[in-house]
Amino acid sequence: NKETGENAVLTHLSFTVKEGTTVALVGPSGGGKTTVCHLIPRFYEPDSGTISIGGIDISRVTRRTLRRSVAIVAQDVFLFGGSILAGGDVLAAAMRAGVARHYVIVGGVGHTTAALRDMAGAACPELAVADDSPEADIFAAYIKQRYGLVPDALERASTNCGNNVTYLLQLLRQRDIPSRSLILAQDATMQRRMEAVARKEAPASELVNYAAYRVRVRTRRDAAPHGGHGAMADAGASSGACRALPPQMPVGSVEGSSPASESVSLLGELDFEDAPLGMWDMPHYVRLLLGEIPRLVDDEQGYGPRGKGFLAHMDVPDEVVSAWARLRDVFPNMVRAANPEFSSH
Repeated sequence: NKETGENAVLTHLSFTVKEGTTVALVGPSGGGKTTVCHLIPRFYEPDSGTISIGGIDISRVTRRTLRRSVAIVAQDVFLFGGSILAGGDVLAAAMRAGVARHYVIVGGVGHTTAALRDMAGAACPELAVADDSPEADIFAAYIKQRYGLVPDALERASTNCGNNVTYLLQLLRQRDIPSRSLILAQDATMQRRMEAVARKEAPASELVNYAAYRVRVRTRRDAAPHGGHGAMADAGASSGACRALPPQMPVGSVEGSSPASESVSLLGELDFEDAPLGMWDMPHYVRLLLGEIPRLVDDEQGYGPRGKGFLAHMDVPDEVVSAWARLRDVFPNMVRAANPEFSSH
């Protein structure tokens, strides 16, 4: 991306589809197939190059006219679960865009539910959140209040990323809803694990990954004045009842951790750049990151085929493992262990 300096999603892509022919884009999940399709109706704009239909550059045609001439076959199911409040805005945007035939929110009570309830109540005082509300109910209430939208189904029994998927598949079978294609929208820290579970439990389904948010961490001394919680949270909202809150909370609020004083000091130096609405506090976010990589690595201790067998094999790049090791060395007491209370049954 030229404006942000981030790596491009697609580069050096060039092909021609002749009139009257059919072309299939085939490749692994995350390879860019859906992105290519979204370029045609101008859901995205390319940074360079052109896309032409019948010799006409589509950038010269209004989106309204273009989309009247392009047929889009929606995915079967949009699965949303286990994220921060801003993830609800992603779900609402997907529902309004009609990207799927069915929209399901999954999530009972898990290890992040209490933090989500607290943040929802603080950021959205008018939101009715009971002390025992499952995550699915919290997000359903959020999109109903802010956008007037209602999902097709709620799954309230799952307690972790794994049975988010398995219970969803049970629900779809009970309701005779096809699952040939699934859009997976999960908390950014757990997106890859949800994909790996789905690849194991629904190997015939086409999967599209769409993490509910992206966030950058910086040191406070590098931070420039900024405000808000990202443009996504207010886009198209019908109510202004929710407000951004500082995502940083006291280190002592992290359950089960007692980091050394140096680690506490370092945590206090970290900050989020343009934090989305309801972003986890920094200690919780660090614990999520430190707990996730060991689960993804396919070894005897991991959740993959060589370990507990909960996931399909996932390749974790060496640089990610190295980065995880450096973070663990700084915060050795913040590696999140599995809580048996929320284990699969």
